Amino acid sequence: MKRYGMVIGIRSEAIAEYKRLHAAVWPGVLEQLRKSNIRNYTIYLREPENLLFSYFEYHGGDFEADMAAMASDQETQRWWAICMPCQLPLSTRLPTEQWTMMEEVFHMD
Repeated sequence: MKRYGMVIGIRSEAIAEYKRLHAAVWPGVLEQLRKSNIRNYTIYLREPENLLFSYFEYHGGDFEADMAAMASDQETQRWWAICMPCQLPLSTRLPTEQWTMMEEVFHMD
């Protein structure tokens, strides 16, 4: 298992909609996350900075392949098309990132 943390901005005018969407994530999106070996997925909001922080645990053997499978899923693509306009990617992200990956510097079990 590997832990991942990521961060992205969120448009202030989209916060209520983003919360509404995530109060009832589509079952197909949740199923694809499971198929892609994602567990314990959590998104936090920090206001007034308007940052989203996500944490998840990856339980698979090929992260890139599992992420590619998720990205090719039609239901996930429709979900992202609704969620992405709410988000403000960081200017320092890699060209391949929407959410910016973070380095784990401490963990306590």
